[in-house]
Amino acid sequence: MNWDDTAGTPAPERLVGASADREDQAVEAALRPKDLGEFIGQEKVREQLDLVLRAARARGATADHVLLSGAPGLGKTTLSMIIAAEMGAPIRITSGPAIQHAGDLAAILSSLQEGEVLFLDEIHRMSRPAEEMLYMAMEDFRVDVIVGKGPGATAIPLELPPFTLVGATTRAGLLPPPLRDRFGFTAHMEFYEPHELERVVHRSARLLDVEIEPDGAAEIAGRSRGTPRIANRLLRRVRDYAQVKADGVITREIAAAALAVYEVDARGLDRLDRAVLQALLKLFGGGPVGLSTLAVAVGEERETVEEVAEPFLVREGLLARTPRGRIATPAAWAHLGLTPPPSASGGATGGTTGGNGQQDLFGT
Repeated sequence: MNWDDTAGTPAPERLVGASADREDQAVEAALRPKDLGEFIGQEKVREQLDLVLRAARARGATADHVLLSGAPGLGKTTLSMIIAAEMGAPIRITSGPAIQHAGDLAAILSSLQEGEVLFLDEIHRMSRPAEEMLYMAMEDFRVDVIVGKGPGATAIPLELPPFTLVGATTRAGLLPPPLRDRFGFTAHMEFYEPHELERVVHRSARLLDVEIEPDGAAEIAGRSRGTPRIANRLLRRVRDYAQVKADGVITREIAAAALAVYEVDARGLDRLDRAVLQALLKLFGGGPVGLSTLAVAVGEERETVEEVAEPFLVREGLLARTPRGRIATPAAWAHLGLTPPPSASGGATGGTTGGNGQQDLFGT
């Protein structure tokens, strides 16, 4: 959930946002696959992880430490639970921001059972002292607990039972190499293809006891931004619409009408995404325009535009970042049904003056 520091109250969650709110967490618990055979998508990761787990079971040993990276909502938490289930071991779940001191991590590690899986979400946000303690725990299954302060401080070695650490991160580049190198298996989660999301939607609809036609599942999958979490969230909103406005059966027409109510268009863009594109095209002639200027034009914070809207627009090829500012691509003009003016600076010429005749003062 995004928080507005100035207001002190949580901002409303976007329907196409990849972060999980409480409703998502509750529903995902019921929809999560229980083993690798049920897990949809991520074919290479599943194949490689299956070999790692089967080999560990054959040796009667704990599995290697696993690092899962990728965007939110792609199934990192689900895979950690599957790893525990496949190994027949309990799982302990915590997150990097919750571990602010080395003592917090020592308390968790010292209470682990042999073979237990420790899932550490957002591992890149763990504090540095805890991170340094984790090095020894992962490699030697031992931690040194410091007792006392100053010259009289004493390090007491504490042996740990063998365990498997599953780390999850959305920003693998922020992990220091010594930590990254201690993982025996590293996997990057890719965005899903539409046909994979259709299978996810069909499976979720069956578990939620929702009747859905193939073209209805395809419509939802096509607007889900390559993310299963978003697909499941859209399915629930379309289900509500179908129950109230129709006979409860999700068809392509029902799905399209429902998502039009929630302002999610055919490519998965929502109100914020379209506002950024419309400002870029209509006010600034396609750019280049600085990020701060663009944020003011849409009435949002600079960080909101940069971190919430831009990643998907760039991935979809609708917006590009350049040294002189943001520019719209031909696909953006086509998506909004607009014709670029001859002087549009988002094209090959790359001018420095926006469509309103004002020079862009912000380079990035």
